[in-house]
Amino acid sequence: MEKADLSNLEALKVLIVDDQFLVHNMLKAAFSDLGIQHIKYAENAYYALRLCEQTRFHIVICAFNVKSDKDGFHLLEELKFKGFVNKRTVLIFLSAETDESLVNSIVELQPDDFWVKPLDTARVKKRLPQVLNVKRTLFNVYEAIDLKNYSKAIYLVDRHLLNPALARFHLQLQRLKGEALLKLQEYEVAEEFYQQLMAKHQMSWVHLGYINALLKQDKMAQIEQMLAELTDRVDTRFATYDLLAQYYIERQEFDQAYEEIKKAVALSPRNIERNKKVWDLARLTHDFEGQYLATQAMAKHAKNSLHDSPVLALNVIRAGLDLAQTLNNERSAKILQQTDKQIQALEKDYKDAALFKEQIIIAKARLLVANDERKKAENLIDLHVSVRPIVSLDDNLDKAKIFHELGRLEEASLIMDSVKKQISSDNLAGLVVKKYVEQECDEQERVHFTPKQLQAMAIEFFKKKKYGASLSALEQAMELTPKNNRVAISVLKVLALMHEEGGLSATQKELTLRTVSLLEKNEMTEAEQANFIDYKERLQSVLAQAMLPMD
Repeated sequence: MEKADLSNLEALKVLIVDDQFLVHNMLKAAFSDLGIQHIKYAENAYYALRLCEQTRFHIVICAFNVKSDKDGFHLLEELKFKGFVNKRTVLIFLSAETDESLVNSIVELQPDDFWVKPLDTARVKKRLPQVLNVKRTLFNVYEAIDLKNYSKAIYLVDRHLLNPALARFHLQLQRLKGEALLKLQEYEVAEEFYQQLMAKHQMSWVHLGYINALLKQDKMAQIEQMLAELTDRVDTRFATYDLLAQYYIERQEFDQAYEEIKKAVALSPRNIERNKKVWDLARLTHDFEGQYLATQAMAKHAKNSLHDSPVLALNVIRAGLDLAQTLNNERSAKILQQTDKQIQALEKDYKDAALFKEQIIIAKARLLVANDERKKAENLIDLHVSVRPIVSLDDNLDKAKIFHELGRLEEASLIMDSVKKQISSDNLAGLVVKKYVEQECDEQERVHFTPKQLQAMAIEFFKKKKYGASLSALEQAMELTPKNNRVAISVLKVLALMHEEGGLSATQKELTLRTVSLLEKNEMTEAEQANFIDYKERLQSVLAQAMLPMD
């Protein structure tokens, strides 16, 4: 696309993606009055993509709710990914909705304008020329950004800022300059740049750029008050949570990063990559419930988008199996029933499910193990699954899990060795994923049973009054499932009994303190809270020695 294209209204090519023909007709009439004649219409994302493959459009106008296949968010995400839309394209979003999660999703895609339905002809005829004027004026800057030449973009912005005739564009230019400085990792320069802007302007992007520059320099202490203010503001809290999550990830404070990214996802749930980050952090922090919810969210929001694939359905199945293996109650049975149905649906609904034959067999075998049908699982694995690693990291992790769950530790170890080599040579793998793989390798080497199996063993040992063995099994289960209050409270129950019968060793006293500290961080039901208080009172002398407050 050339700059001159945007000045010739008669030659402009426009794509309107909306399932309402009234919108087509209204926009056609408004554009015709402006002299725009080349207009294509698509009532769903499928036809929009086909049209973009045939024609390079100067203007793309897309409704959020596009029926039949995918919503406007995922369509525009795909158009950007495939290069059909870039910074030089005029991008306009249409929606009758204005709720916060939608607005956050739209802001992420950075459209040139957002038109709220019902549309008004006079307003459209006024707004479009304004948008085109901005795009023409800043065309060379947008072109440099599209080409990732951020130094050139800054040079061009600085030249434009010296031109008094462009005064009305100065804020947009300064925003582009700030973003380019951050892309170049010129954080000190960016800090000074945004600080000077804040003296004159209070827009959200100025504050966000400033805190981003300081967070990248680990200057958290300087902006704590500002962060509190930004997380209270509707227009900045989503982006602030996102920045904080990345800040804590870079400092390997993964529990805090997890809390921040969950807040960001709650405010903008459609972004698949952010949901993937939640999933990875949930795995690393042993939040099995969080893993299950994150994989379900990814599968739901990716439906009919460029992210949609059988892999997402597989991830839901795997997360369900992982969660069920941490529980020892009716909910475990319910999740396993759901998982069985999901495996059947995967085989039936995806035409290329045959490509995932071994992965599906592994899921079936893990389901059998979880249902205490170990022999059937052994037979299934012996017939259909090799120790040879697969290309996908998650496929290999799941393969290692089935061998580990069957007690075939040597085979599990061989696969995990391949996973470690795979992750060390993968430059694209993030820090969170690498840490999770390291943790998984370590835990498989030290702990040879699932949390569910450990809980069952602990119950049997407890019935036989083998309290030391029961405590050992529970301690391992608690390490694998620190958010499972039932396990942690069981640890305190056994410790209280051992304390009353003969006292605790130094190691057991330390375990008491760790368990109490863990439970105080977890959310508990009323019944769990009552049991917790009871066991703390019975262990009062142990806690008092460490001067740990009772409440």
